[in-house]
Amino acid sequence: MKLVFARAGSALVLSEFGERHLNVGDVAVIAANTLCGAEPEEWVTTTTLYLDPDYVVDQVFWQHAAFLADRLHAQDFVDELYSEPAQLLHLGEDRAGLLMPWLDELVALSVDGPVPERFYRMQALLFAVLDVVVPFIRTSSARRSPTQRRSTRPGLPRHRRFVPLRTEAHQVAELLRSSPELPWTLSRLAEHVHLSPKQLSRVFTDAYGKTPLAYLTMLRVETMARLLRETNTSIASAGRAVGWASRSRASEAFRQCVGVTPQRYRDRLRRAANA
Repeated sequence: MKLVFARAGSALVLSEFGERHLNVGDVAVIAANTLCGAEPEEWVTTTTLYLDPDYVVDQVFWQHAAFLADRLHAQDFVDELYSEPAQLLHLGEDRAGLLMPWLDELVALSVDGPVPERFYRMQALLFAVLDVVVPFIRTSSARRSPTQRRSTRPGLPRHRRFVPLRTEAHQVAELLRSSPELPWTLSRLAEHVHLSPKQLSRVFTDAYGKTPLAYLTMLRVETMARLLRETNTSIASAGRAVGWASRSRASEAFRQCVGVTPQRYRDRLRRAANA
């Protein structure tokens, strides 16, 4: 996931929360595998923090260790608690101003990549930032059972080296990326990798944070947006080119992922080009 801090200027941000203005004192919180775009309004300066999903789950596990059984339980809890994939937080300029020295130091410590000697200082700075930001994040109701204690030792964090856990998930992702316009179904994808549809859905979601068909929708929207930016093809033709038979289905999926309709997206591009 990523946290985008506006430091100066402003921008128009497009994501699943719709079309919003990002101003000084605001933070955009974007979950992993969530489409997001931004258009500066004259100019904008931002600082972005990237957090690995496994790292987030691990922190939530220890935060709620009193009732979470293990990290698999923590993953489900995170998915339920933080169900909105994109949010725009209004911290206010004064509160956001407190974060800037910490963000500057984090950037300086990150320039040369991971350095073990800097690990604890970076953790302290990150936690100081999160201590200010997290109370502003909207959460959903999540079931908590006070009788559900840790009955087993916590499992080790998922070690994935930034690649999918299962070869089958990687193969399916490659199929979808290479030909998003094909009429894929979960069953057809499962046949390619010799798994049941249920198994494929589980291993793919574990690797990419989305089901195969949700991932396909994201790829189609990305490709459609590129066509709208770089060609003069009609919206209906762009939708068909990426695999949707009807303009209405293409527009609905585009609006859900990007936050605006394809027509509004193209209109904004044209206005920006003529400015």
